[in-house]
Amino acid sequence: MQKQIYIRQDDHPDLTDDDLAGKVLRYIRYASLIDTTNLSVVALGRTIVLDGFVTCETDIGCVGEAAASVIGVHSVENRIKVVNH
Repeated sequence: MQKQIYIRQDDHPDLTDDDLAGKVLRYIRYASLIDTTNLSVVALGRTIVLDGFVTCETDIGCVGEAAASVIGVHSVENRIKVVNH
């Protein structure tokens, strides 16, 4: 059975902390199709902190834009770095 990407509670605009972080991570996976294995998403209230590694510079912007577009997110701090394998 596949994991559910979208859940009904994601519609709630007042999520914060762990609930908002989970919503943002699910949306990044859905919208960007970027491997999120090496990414972490932490929400401090409605501020999202992105950390981890991706394989190209373009992915950094895509992940940041996806996170910023989630309803309920007020700001994004993007600490993601590029790592070459």
